[in-house]
Amino acid sequence: MRENFRLIENRELHETLYHYRFWPGLDLYVLPRRDYQKKYAVFSTRFGSIDNRFRVEPEQEVTELPDGVAHFLEHKLFEDERGNVFDRFAALGASPNAFTSFNQTSYLFSCTASFEQSLDHLLNFVQEPYFTEKTVQKEQGIIGQEIKMYEDHPHWRVFFNLLAGLYQKHPVRNDIAGTAESIARITPDLLYRCYHTFYHPSNMAVFVVGDLDPEPVGRQVQENLAGREYGPMGEIVRLFPEEPADIYQAKTVQELIVSDPILFIGFKDNKVGKLQSRDLMRREILMELVLDILFGSSEQLYNELYRNNLIDENFGAEYTAELNYGYAMIGGETGDPDQLYGRIMEAVEDLKKQGIRAEQFERPRRKILGGYIRRFNSLEFIANNFLAYRFKDAELFDLPSILQAVKREEALGVLEENLDPAYHALSLIAPPKEE
Repeated sequence: MRENFRLIENRELHETLYHYRFWPGLDLYVLPRRDYQKKYAVFSTRFGSIDNRFRVEPEQEVTELPDGVAHFLEHKLFEDERGNVFDRFAALGASPNAFTSFNQTSYLFSCTASFEQSLDHLLNFVQEPYFTEKTVQKEQGIIGQEIKMYEDHPHWRVFFNLLAGLYQKHPVRNDIAGTAESIARITPDLLYRCYHTFYHPSNMAVFVVGDLDPEPVGRQVQENLAGREYGPMGEIVRLFPEEPADIYQAKTVQELIVSDPILFIGFKDNKVGKLQSRDLMRREILMELVLDILFGSSEQLYNELYRNNLIDENFGAEYTAELNYGYAMIGGETGDPDQLYGRIMEAVEDLKKQGIRAEQFERPRRKILGGYIRRFNSLEFIANNFLAYRFKDAELFDLPSILQAVKREEALGVLEENLDPAYHALSLIAPPKEE
């Protein structure tokens, strides 16, 4: 087991992470936390809702998927020939869950006791798919109802309406769960095709954190894999349409039953597709700094907007940077969408003209670093974010050193590039007009 082993140490965080790689390519990360009684494990695959067109080397045949397959597959793995997987975890006192994002699917549990048995359950059910015509049809009805429910969910709709406005062709513009029409095209054969492609160990990783010894965890995972007939697999080639730089639609308005309108403003980042690894993480950190300078809760603008009842405490700004898409998003509930939109766009342009002062830059840098260190008290934060960065060929532990190294001049550069009004869109959820 030692021949594929390394230690990842972070002096700023005083953490030592144990990394094992097992045949045929599964990565296992174990982070001992002696001061925690709780234990947390997550088993993730780099297969998300945007992975709807692919081929596997050396094959030339391209597989095209209907929207919603990754999410559908996640649901189906929790049911096998023995029944509901949740029941087996509950019998051990463990709490399981799962989620599908644009870029990955993750299966997880937390517990305070019976960790070895719970980890066996996690490893087994994720690696033992069971799909039939009957169970697929049943799940189509369940997920169809879930899709219908989210059609009227204001915060869900304002988000996806914004992405559909920013992107013309990229599948990030499509709902993670798909549509009633798209999931109706899912078959057991299609699920097995996706499973055997994206759930191969070489496309997956396990992260375990808590009061644990790394060596026994490593042996358990290695032995579990050894009993399965895996072979090597070719590279998964993910195929995406060429996304134009321009946005699709400048403004989207949808009427739903809400007490106050919800306004989101998005800025499309057309550069992220050219960045990888630490460069991508660096851009993400710089944008987080810029957005905090503009819209942070301790800043003058935030307090002015709050006093004027243009925002509430849920107003915020965030930036997403992935390997082939990226965007900044700003907004929340507001009593006056037009005025809030004007103030946000004005603030962006004012900062470009005035520049970023040294003290403006250092304050959010200290704030973000402190928040990052505090979040390391959450086992879930460590595990989920480590794997999310790992699937982008980056390491979560690099964040403090990158944050301390970025320059004010770089922040000015991404401010100009990323918050360009030529590439922004607006999404508004408004109460129905009175007749």
